[in-house]
Amino acid sequence: MDHRQTAAEAGVVASDQVFPDRRVGAVWEPVRARCYAAAGAYLSFTDELDTAEATGSPIADGPARADALVRQLNDAARGVDEFYHSHRAGLEDAARVRSAVPQLLTHVRSEAEQVLAAAASSGYANYPSIEAGVRRLNEDLITASSVDPQTSVAAARTAAAAVQQATSELSDALAQAPSRASAAAKAIASVTTRLAAVRNRASGLGPAYSALLREFNAASSADLTNNERESRRGIDAADAALVGARVAAADHDPETALDLTATARQHLAEAEQLVDAVTRRLELLREVRADPDAHARTVRFRLRDAQMLAVDRGLVGEWGSVLDAQAERLDRINSGLTGRHPDYWAYVSELDTVAAFIAGVVERMRKHVGTDRT
Repeated sequence: MDHRQTAAEAGVVASDQVFPDRRVGAVWEPVRARCYAAAGAYLSFTDELDTAEATGSPIADGPARADALVRQLNDAARGVDEFYHSHRAGLEDAARVRSAVPQLLTHVRSEAEQVLAAAASSGYANYPSIEAGVRRLNEDLITASSVDPQTSVAAARTAAAAVQQATSELSDALAQAPSRASAAAKAIASVTTRLAAVRNRASGLGPAYSALLREFNAASSADLTNNERESRRGIDAADAALVGARVAAADHDPETALDLTATARQHLAEAEQLVDAVTRRLELLREVRADPDAHARTVRFRLRDAQMLAVDRGLVGEWGSVLDAQAERLDRINSGLTGRHPDYWAYVSELDTVAAFIAGVVERMRKHVGTDRT
């Protein structure tokens, strides 16, 4: 029984270290307790036997107690066997993993040291990605060295995985390093072209905004007042980042150059949005002024579709009045186009709000039907 208990105990310890979520130790605990109880009873009885033999005095109910003790020992041993057979695969797997962890740590350390040596001897050691990769890998190696794989298997496996990941990332950075210079040159050329294009488009922002003020209600462009200034600021910021990228490329630091071109692109994208917001607003308002009912007809068409869906799905009682209210709302919106300079932007915005509301109702009706059918 003691031999079987020792074998099972080793497997349980390994399982709790490698697969703590399985909680095998909690299942093992009552089995082990029966073993300890049986072993304690055995030792106590043998002490009595030794004393009786030395003194020549009999033991009361000796044969019966001996039989009971044998049964207790057999029951405890059988419990160990049943436990082990029930969990054998998991216990053996845990023991196998636990025994492999020291070799795993040795292997990942060896790979890490090779990659670190390659980084140090390369011509790209000063690249930010290489410096960061080396720093992280060294930190992960220190962590792995502080873990005892015999007593902290889970922590050792985690540390080994971190070293592997850091090694892989540094290897990738080294593999990509030779192409960084050409990538930076292409990025700088691309951003230079885009900067010129955005500047050209921005030159039309001022006239477009002036046209908005002349042709339409002032409220139609109130939210665009600062677009010209903000777009110019974005273009200037992109220009500054591009200059920095050129300097970094000349200093043989293509990664910083790539970062700066990405920053320039972001500024240009923001500037483009500001410019386009003005020019598109002017185009939209002119279209609405030419045919105010066109936008409203589109929304009314969507409303009719929604009403037909409510009828087809038997949801008129739930959504009919809601959709009818939108028809009345559309009439009120249409009646708001009055005066010499109607607020076409408010008109469009309100129609878009109704359209979004109708789309939301349609989506809810479709989900309701899907739920009923399931």
